[in-house]
Amino acid sequence: MSLMLKLLAITLLLNSSVFAQTRDERVEEFLENSFSNNPNIVTLEVHIVEKVAVESMKDWNAYIVDINASVKSKPQNRQVKQKMIWFSNGEVITQDLVNLTSGESLKELVSPNFKPEYYKKENLIYGNPNAKHKVAIFSDPLCPFCRDFVPKAVNFMKKDSDKFAVYYYHFPLQSIHPASVTLVKAAIAAELKGYKNAILDLYTVEVQANEKDVTKILTAFNRVFKTDIKPSDLELPAVIEHYNSDQSIAGEVMVQGTPTMFFDGKLDKSKRQYERIK
Repeated sequence: MSLMLKLLAITLLLNSSVFAQTRDERVEEFLENSFSNNPNIVTLEVHIVEKVAVESMKDWNAYIVDINASVKSKPQNRQVKQKMIWFSNGEVITQDLVNLTSGESLKELVSPNFKPEYYKKENLIYGNPNAKHKVAIFSDPLCPFCRDFVPKAVNFMKKDSDKFAVYYYHFPLQSIHPASVTLVKAAIAAELKGYKNAILDLYTVEVQANEKDVTKILTAFNRVFKTDIKPSDLELPAVIEHYNSDQSIAGEVMVQGTPTMFFDGKLDKSKRQYERIK
């Protein structure tokens, strides 16, 4: 459970005493007041960044909300920035809606749009940036499903550079694949040194996902890449900047797992939309 959810005392009925407010303003005010009731929160800002109408449910909208807070902590207060999804029809508010027939969580279908500024030239691995379709892939090279799926998907799309622009974002799942953080930083460092095809080759490196010894991880990496990436290369400013940029973009579009794909700016839950393009 996220820190924000732990801090929030959930109330389901929206305050409807101020009729002059828009629905969006009432949702923002309700959430801000609810969070502010917690004494551990020092400062708080709540902003709706996107609103999506819920299909087949009249008057219901999904709200993607930015939460920025300063939370009491020692030795100094901690800044918390988080995106959340809430649903409201203007009278009540809830964190999720579930289809009674399918059991499907509607929250799983809501995602922020992939903004044009997220398509950075350093993330373009194949294709023409002016291609008809843009595909963004967030992946962990040690994720078992990613290791099978991502190379096949990329190899499929790179055959037609005018049809697909493929953008790749490193999203190592550090808690379960700690070795992946070192691997992706090594790949970034190799690319900066002029190495081509780094992303696809990254998926061929064999190393234990729970390995934490940087020297062992880089030995496996250099064996495949025929490079001499050193621990110091992982801390180069350009490497850190690229890595942090990928993590920041992942946070903005609420990536939770791998692989996650966006097709022409929209979350592709099927991960197969590129195959349907004629």
